[in-house]
Amino acid sequence: MGDLIDPEFVEIGASGRLWDRDSIIAALTEDPEPLPAPIEATEMTGVLLAPGLVHLTYVSNNNGRRARRSSLWRYSVEKGWRVYFHQGTLSAY
Repeated sequence: MGDLIDPEFVEIGASGRLWDRDSIIAALTEDPEPLPAPIEATEMTGVLLAPGLVHLTYVSNNNGRRARRSSLWRYSVEKGWRVYFHQGTLSAY
């Protein structure tokens, strides 16, 4: 997982909480309970903003809990594509 997350990663969670790389990796790896169902991702769109920088948007559905999501991915020759920024906003639509 650490290979996909940029060292300068920042996330603004759906709750408004601010996450950094270490805290998001800890949160995602400490919960031993598997999800009851896979998280569905729809409406995925990527836009190339500049060479090596892509803005990805999509809608996630986690057992009825929907969120609009936005992330920035940047590319480096040494490490490939890694997520640099992510934000999730809860949505009823």
